[in-house]
Amino acid sequence: MKPELQFDFIVDTPNSTMTIVREFAAGRQTVWNCYTQSALLDQWFAPEPLTTKTASMDFSPGGHWLYAMVAPEGAEYWGRTDFLTISPVAAYTALDGFCDNTGTLVPGMPRAKWDVRFSEAGTRLTSVKTVVLYDSPADLEQVIAMGMKDGMTSTLQRLDGLLLTLSAKE
Repeated sequence: MKPELQFDFIVDTPNSTMTIVREFAAGRQTVWNCYTQSALLDQWFAPEPLTTKTASMDFSPGGHWLYAMVAPEGAEYWGRTDFLTISPVAAYTALDGFCDNTGTLVPGMPRAKWDVRFSEAGTRLTSVKTVVLYDSPADLEQVIAMGMKDGMTSTLQRLDGLLLTLSAKE
């Protein structure tokens, strides 16, 4: 990430929210594609040293993304994102949670509503604002304790690398 690119990670425990604002040195369409296409998500959506594999994805309202973050030794950590609303190249909302490899949510693990918004922040500069709402402050505290901030930092840095590669091809 270039040092001048914005990266804010704000935890609001009383309101059970986490807000992440991140700028990327790429056009909005390219950043949108990286967030919404499984072939591109598989290249960045996991913190180092994990990788991502998609089992299935239907990016449409009512559709879902079933994926695993895979550790180098082969352990798989499954997630399910259920898409609620989509406004192409502008925003989407979704429910995200931990699941098994069939997509069945894991009881007792937090689930959150994600509101992800894309805006132009300058020439070939895109800002992504993500507000994540949990059911309770305890759920938010649980994911923070699991390393959410470091994980998101690493994951978004991987997206920076992918965007450099994609920009070179444009």
